[in-house]
Amino acid sequence: MSTKLAELEFGSESMGQLLVNLGGVSPDRVRLYPAPGTATVGDVVRLLNLYKRKFELIDGTLVEKIMGAKESFVALELVFALKMWNAENGNLGMVLGADGPVKLMDKLVRMPDVSFTNWDRVPERRVPDEPVPELAPDLAAEVISEGNTREEMDRKLKEYFLSEVALVWFIDPRKRTVRVYTSPDDVTELSETDALDGGDVLPGFEVGVGQLFEQLRPAPKPTKPPKSGGTKKPKKRK
Repeated sequence: MSTKLAELEFGSESMGQLLVNLGGVSPDRVRLYPAPGTATVGDVVRLLNLYKRKFELIDGTLVEKIMGAKESFVALELVFALKMWNAENGNLGMVLGADGPVKLMDKLVRMPDVSFTNWDRVPERRVPDEPVPELAPDLAAEVISEGNTREEMDRKLKEYFLSEVALVWFIDPRKRTVRVYTSPDDVTELSETDALDGGDVLPGFEVGVGQLFEQLRPAPKPTKPPKSGGTKKPKKRK
């Protein structure tokens, strides 16, 4: 684990390098106080309590988690489906929303938009008293926002699986797709006509992908490029 973790730890000599290390995020999302590299789990809790602003902790740097109304709506649709499944199957575990941070590793706190953790992995099978419990969920789901970069999500994906998360869902409201990961390299992309199931991690769970996006505005149709008329030959005069 220590060797793999070392691959994700970086030193930054400039803001540009720091942003690259964080996955190419916008500088507006990076909090400069406490100074990058010196922030702690306590700072995550303090900012959440004082300002209701969600910051993830990455290598000791605070990066604001972006989420709009559309992303929040989709996340809550998934929470509702998971809560219903959980209740119908005898309360198998703990469902958390985007305000539920988890400490995955040292200096690393993530806030999945939705997570599920089997009670067998939770001390005393009770919701932890700590505001940021040190545990990795069985499922971590992220609703992709427009400000999320591909590099940022790639890094997050690796961190989840290094932390022994078993299943990761990347939900994209713009494309209306769900990418299902069982490892960083094993992915299945589902469209609106498919059903999202929990596999071995959430046995019996299923929700239609289209159901998650049902109340969103239709995705804009791609515009066709104008036809090239070419150069018309001038008509000959009689």
